[in-house]
Amino acid sequence: MKMVMAVVQDKDSPRLAQNLVKAGVRATKLASTGGFLHAGNTTFMIGTEEDRLEEVLEIIRQSCRSREQVVTPMAPMGNQMESFIPYPVSVQVGGATVFVLDVERFEHF
Repeated sequence: MKMVMAVVQDKDSPRLAQNLVKAGVRATKLASTGGFLHAGNTTFMIGTEEDRLEEVLEIIRQSCRSREQVVTPMAPMGNQMESFIPYPVSVQVGGATVFVLDVERFEHF
């Protein structure tokens, strides 16, 4: 058994949840916040048998896409002005960050 933890942008969360349900894959959704942009994310915890792992990963690939976003960095606190970028920059956001973990034991009560 495997535990798939997928951190996805909130914009991709409804599509991923719908596609997982269509495929009969159970998942738990957790609200989370990204550290870099302080933007909303959703973390999906998906327990799956090893023979369905590639199917689950493909559903995530098809449901989550990366996109460009223009952000204006917040001014730093303290003496870190030398590394501050005072103008908007384009960054790549979205897609999915996925961790696949071995599950030693699984019980459902």
